Amino acid sequence: MNDLSIPVSPSVAVVLPCYKVTRHILDVIAAIGPEVTHIFAVDDCCPDGSGKLVQEKCRDPRVRVVFNEQNQGVGGAVMNGYRAAIEAGCDVIVKVDGDGQMDPSLIPDFIEPILSGEADYTKGNRFFDLEQIGQMPPMRLFGNAMLSLLTKLSSGYWNLFDPTNGYTAIHADVARHLPFNKISKRYFFETDMLFRLNTLHAVVIDVPMDASYGDEVSNLKISKIVTEFAFKHMRNFFKRVFYNYYLRNMSLASIEAPLGLLLLLSGGGYGLWNWIHHARLNQATPAGTVMLSALPVLMGVQLLLAFLAQDIASVPRRPIHKTKKRRQAAVVRNG
Repeated sequence: MNDLSIPVSPSVAVVLPCYKVTRHILDVIAAIGPEVTHIFAVDDCCPDGSGKLVQEKCRDPRVRVVFNEQNQGVGGAVMNGYRAAIEAGCDVIVKVDGDGQMDPSLIPDFIEPILSGEADYTKGNRFFDLEQIGQMPPMRLFGNAMLSLLTKLSSGYWNLFDPTNGYTAIHADVARHLPFNKISKRYFFETDMLFRLNTLHAVVIDVPMDASYGDEVSNLKISKIVTEFAFKHMRNFFKRVFYNYYLRNMSLASIEAPLGLLLLLSGGGYGLWNWIHHARLNQATPAGTVMLSALPVLMGVQLLLAFLAQDIASVPRRPIHKTKKRRQAAVVRNG
């Protein structure tokens, strides 16, 4: 009997967002291996006519060009590519940039964990090989480290790194449940995807890959977006905590977070007020007052650390597309 969680002949699609990539896009398509059955080149209202170039010069029968009437950013282009791949009945959808930074020969490494039932979504990580990351510019390296920390907090995937890496693959059954119209369409797309996937309890894993920087010009400036992303990460963090710890489920962590925050703020506020008050009187703050302030602060920190430990332990580990296949198989057997 075949394992119903693994398609007998999986259909793999590649989505290629195309915006000012006329120098690289044909070479990228030519490098895509036979394991891919469909290629969707999404022309995101490219001023250089990337889509028309593909239509005129590319003879690969797997290729279909999708045109966006307005520029929607990488997120909007990928979502339209996802829609086209889902309509075509594809099982796994890989996103590869059209600028030549991503090696198409790695596609099997990205789809294998999904087809084997280990993951719902895979993404690249350029930080596995310490020798290779030396190629990365220092500012980009520092920015990625900061963004990774923020992404861990906002997405809940504490096991991941390199959040701005756009080399990804997703099972179509998971992609169908994504709120396409709500996902960020610009540079926050990759990290917002992780937040959305966590709300679905999807399993996400990193795939090691080397950093590659050629003659392409990136529009992403890490030094500028670290502060820009801070608000969006904070928003997603509170939304995720509300969804996972109050709306969908309640646990000890649901009590630890607000109680710890209350104790920390009340103890800190009480201590600060008394310190300012006694400083104005030119008096030393009484030891009892210091203890009344320090005790709730310490208890609050412990409770918040306990919540953090629970959150880290709650990283999704059961692929949802595999569970769905098993349910479908059970319905067929019982039908």
